[in-house]
Amino acid sequence: MKVINVYEQYFNADAVINEIPRHAAIVGLQAESDEGHILYRVFVNFFPFNDPEDFAVTYDARAEKTIFEAEGRRSRKREAKLMESFREEADALCEELGGTVFWDDPLRDAKID
Repeated sequence: MKVINVYEQYFNADAVINEIPRHAAIVGLQAESDEGHILYRVFVNFFPFNDPEDFAVTYDARAEKTIFEAEGRRSRKREAKLMESFREEADALCEELGGTVFWDDPLRDAKID
């Protein structure tokens, strides 16, 4: 099984999860392939970010959703299409967790594979 973050970016965010304030989130589109099978999932993970130098990510405030699954392999064309609805999917996950990602306030440049 091979897992690749097709897109990943850190943003300022706001959430209180498990009674801990979260001030940032990492969001991404992940591809997982195994023996001719591919799936893509969107994930959102809120973390404390109490210090501008502290990017220690916790995993108790994470949600993910599989948005595509089929026989086949990675496709740049498919990934571009999935990115068109990425923020909508991520916002739905944020709502489930009770948080908000500030899309206009990134903490780092996006990593795109």
